[in-house]
Amino acid sequence: MANTKQAEKRARQAEDARQRNISHKTRVRTAIKKVIKATDAGDLGAAQAQFTAAVPIIDSMVNKGLVHRNKAARHKSRLNKRLKALSQANPG
Repeated sequence: MANTKQAEKRARQAEDARQRNISHKTRVRTAIKKVIKATDAGDLGAAQAQFTAAVPIIDSMVNKGLVHRNKAARHKSRLNKRLKALSQANPG
């Protein structure tokens, strides 16, 4: 355990930040899964809606420093690729 008041406070702050980071990362994973689920179901409208909702969430995690920008770009690219494939399969 911490030996000084400063170390105790830093331990408290680190735990709070850890819990907050876990919550934010969970939001990102959930948003990505929703897009994948919609594309797998073949629902183009829902998939596009989920994608447009997921992109700002992913970008905000980059701004918070929780996800590297290249990882965020990779996720967005792969999700967009799935949407594009779905729209090509359902040209209507």
